[in-house]
Amino acid sequence: MNQSKKLGVQYLTASIVMMGALLLFGLLASIFYLKYGFLLGKLDFNIVKQVHINALIIACLWGFMGAIYWFLPDELGIETVGIGLARLLFWVFVAAVAVVVVVFIFVQYGSSDESGMWLVNQGRKYVEAPRWAAVGIVAVFLTLAYNIFASVAKARKVTGIMGVLMTTMIPLIAVYLIAFPAPTNMSVDLYWWWWLVHMWVEATWELMIGCILALALMKLLGTSRKVVEIWLYLEVALVLGTGILGLGHHYFWIGTPQYWLSIGGIFSALEPLPLLGMVVHAIYDAGKHQMKTHNKPAFLWLIAEAFGNFIGAGIWGFMMTLPQINLYSHGTQWTVSHGHFAFYGAYITGIIAVAYMVAQESRGIREVQGNAWKWAFAGLNIGMVGMVGALLVSGMSEAFIGRALGGSTLDGFMASQSNSWFMQGMIARTGFGVIIVASYFILAWDLLTLGRRSEKLSPALATT
Repeated sequence: MNQSKKLGVQYLTASIVMMGALLLFGLLASIFYLKYGFLLGKLDFNIVKQVHINALIIACLWGFMGAIYWFLPDELGIETVGIGLARLLFWVFVAAVAVVVVVFIFVQYGSSDESGMWLVNQGRKYVEAPRWAAVGIVAVFLTLAYNIFASVAKARKVTGIMGVLMTTMIPLIAVYLIAFPAPTNMSVDLYWWWWLVHMWVEATWELMIGCILALALMKLLGTSRKVVEIWLYLEVALVLGTGILGLGHHYFWIGTPQYWLSIGGIFSALEPLPLLGMVVHAIYDAGKHQMKTHNKPAFLWLIAEAFGNFIGAGIWGFMMTLPQINLYSHGTQWTVSHGHFAFYGAYITGIIAVAYMVAQESRGIREVQGNAWKWAFAGLNIGMVGMVGALLVSGMSEAFIGRALGGSTLDGFMASQSNSWFMQGMIARTGFGVIIVASYFILAWDLLTLGRRSEKLSPALATT
């Protein structure tokens, strides 16, 4: 196994571990809704939520980078250029994340000046990391971009997938630079902040996971390059054509012109369609060849990614971003329901699929066997669907009682929070959260021990 693949294993391992922190802090955050005064003065809800959200972002980034470093040598036929620097920055990245988490939990707040923003917290949701850590993230991204571009140049081989991946690296870095300025005008700040959040999560990340899915489908199911690249090009077209326009569904309430209401509502739900089409087309082609695969968990997690992305990001997003609905749903648990479903369906499932593929190949496993992955797959998906359903019930209660009937007043808010439908949804959310956490530990154990319960490839097969 070459150095690039070893780095891929390290990043994917770190991603799976970070998913554990993400889920534990998410479960902890849910308890705040059930127990009045929970951890008051010791660990506030906003800090727990902050760690939960940032753990999600880091888990996704590490998963993407792990998949790229794993697939890159196979796609180009050479060792990744500059891999030594990339390996060094991996440990710097991990150490920096550990320091930031310690600061979030034990320091929590800083002064409202430049020193506080550089050393403690920038105070902007999703990009709370202090500026020194943000500078480090930019350095890691620049190194990844160099690894990709220099490797393509050395191999003198620009495939359609690599072309899209190289293209998406530019806005991935450029858009993140929005995290550094601190405008004093709230509308200006929110306008550009939404560009960062939306264009990262719903544009550059969509293209990146699209490239990863394309590489995974070719390797797992033997899907033709022509099929995956056609769908990938459609994804690029939709991101360019609808991603920026769909950004308008975040503009509703920050003082932008009224025409963004209809534009944002119409175009915000189209982006997941090509990835669904790519996977469905690949499965159709594989079906004509009896759909032979020696890694069923990876196959099923790829299916979960396609449909989870389409339903969670597409249908769930469209359901609440129409202006007539968003007027009442904005900022409620309805939004939280969409957010959880979208991130899980679009990214987490895809990373888990690649993790199973990497575990199989790196350990020379002939066929992934056992029942643990089945329990993990069922538990995580049932738990997630149950949780987003529970959050939807609570969110609709908030929208109807607190917004539509209560007029978005304090009395309306308090009435919605004490409503039985809201509370039952919160209780169910925590219950399904327990299922998710338990299933995660089964997943982690299965990935850790995979190979000890399966027949390994002979040396001759392992090198083919």
